[in-house]
Amino acid sequence: MNFMWLKFALQNTLRNRRRSAVTVSIAALGTAAILLAGGFALFTYESLAQAAARSTGHLILGQPQHFTEDEDTPLQHGLDQADGLKAALLADPEVRNVLPRVEFSGLISNGDKSTVMVATGIDPDAEFSVKGPFLTMKAGDVLASGAAQAEVMLGDALARSLKAQPGSSLTLLASTTEGALNAMDVQVKGIFSTGVPDVDKRLVYTDITTAQKLLGTQRVSSLGVFLNRMEMTEGAQARLAGANPKLTVQTWRDQAFFYRSVRDLYNRIFGALGLIIGVIVVFVVTNAMAMAIIERTREIGTLRALGTLPTQLMRTLALEGMVLGGTGAVLGAGLSLAVSLLLYVVPVDMPPPPGRSVGYPLNISIDPMLYLLTFITMVALTMLASAWVARKTVHMPVVDALAHT
Repeated sequence: MNFMWLKFALQNTLRNRRRSAVTVSIAALGTAAILLAGGFALFTYESLAQAAARSTGHLILGQPQHFTEDEDTPLQHGLDQADGLKAALLADPEVRNVLPRVEFSGLISNGDKSTVMVATGIDPDAEFSVKGPFLTMKAGDVLASGAAQAEVMLGDALARSLKAQPGSSLTLLASTTEGALNAMDVQVKGIFSTGVPDVDKRLVYTDITTAQKLLGTQRVSSLGVFLNRMEMTEGAQARLAGANPKLTVQTWRDQAFFYRSVRDLYNRIFGALGLIIGVIVVFVVTNAMAMAIIERTREIGTLRALGTLPTQLMRTLALEGMVLGGTGAVLGAGLSLAVSLLLYVVPVDMPPPPGRSVGYPLNISIDPMLYLLTFITMVALTMLASAWVARKTVHMPVVDALAHT
C-alpha cells in the first residue's frame, strides 16, 4: 500500500514537469549550497585544529602559574628536571614525542641596529621531525643539534630589518633568571616565514642549549606532548594530569584562540546561511504545491466523494513534497560531491586571510553525517510545507470542492 501511494505521488509530480523541475532545481541548489558551505567550514576547522595541535602539541604541561600569571624574570614559572619528566611522559604508549620549549624575549642586534625579539628555544632534531614543514624556509637551513657555534633562525621581516643573511653574526641580549643582563653572539642559520607578517617581525628560533645558556638556567617553559592521534587528547589529558598533580595539563584547544574565534564566527555565518536557504526552499515548495492543489481542487473533491479520507489525501500530497525535496536533495548532494572531488583534482587557492601573507588551498570536506542530516532536513521541510499547504483544501466540504472553478 505504501508503494502505491508513493507511485501516485510520483505520477502527480509529473503532471506539470516544468514546475516540478524548477522546484527540484531550487532544492538541489539549496542542498548543494548547504553541503559546500558546511564542508568548507569543516575543512577549515580540521585544518586549524591540526595546525594548532602541531604548533603547541596535543597537550601542554607546565607549572600552574605559567598559564595564569606573568613572569617577573625569565622562566620564573618554568619546569625543573625536564629531562626526567620527559622520560616519564614518553613511557605512555599513546605519547609519540615530547618537545621542550624555552620562551623568552629580549633584544637582537647586528651591531648598528637593535630591535625587540620574541624567541623560542627548541630541540631542533625533534621539533622539525615531529611537526614537519610548519615553516616556509626563505633562505639557509633549519637548526640542527651539535653546531659548533650558537645559531638562530629569523623571521624574514626581522632579517630584512637587521639586513641579515644566512651566515651573518648577530648578538642576543636578554635578562637572566637572576635579573642580570646577558649577551651572546650567534650566527644566522636560516630565514623563514610563518605566513603572519606581524609574527615574522619579531620571531627568533634557537636551540634549547643556547637559550638556557643565555638565560642562565636549566629550566624550560613547558613541555609539548604529541600523541599518536588527536582523538586521544581528552583521555591522555586526564591520565597525565592524574600522574602529575602538581602540574597543569592543558589541551591544544586551551591555547588555540584563533581556532575558537574562527569556529564561532563560521558557526554564526553558515548557520544563518543554512537558515536562509531552508526558508527559500520551503517557500518554493509551498508555492509549487499550492499551485498544484488549486488546480486539483475538483479532483480532491471527487476523491472525497468516492470515500477517500482527508488523512489519505494529506499523505499523498506530503509524499509529493517528499519526492520533490528528496530528488532535489539527491541531485544537490551529487553536485556537492562532484565539486568537492574536483577541487582535489584541480587545486584552487584561496587568497590570504587578514593578517597573513600566504593563501591556502580550497578544499571541501566530505562528511557522511553532514550529507545525511542535510538530506533528512530537506525532505522533512518539503513534506511539512506540502502538508501545511494541503490541510485546508483536503478538509474543504465536498460540495464546495466539486464546485470550485
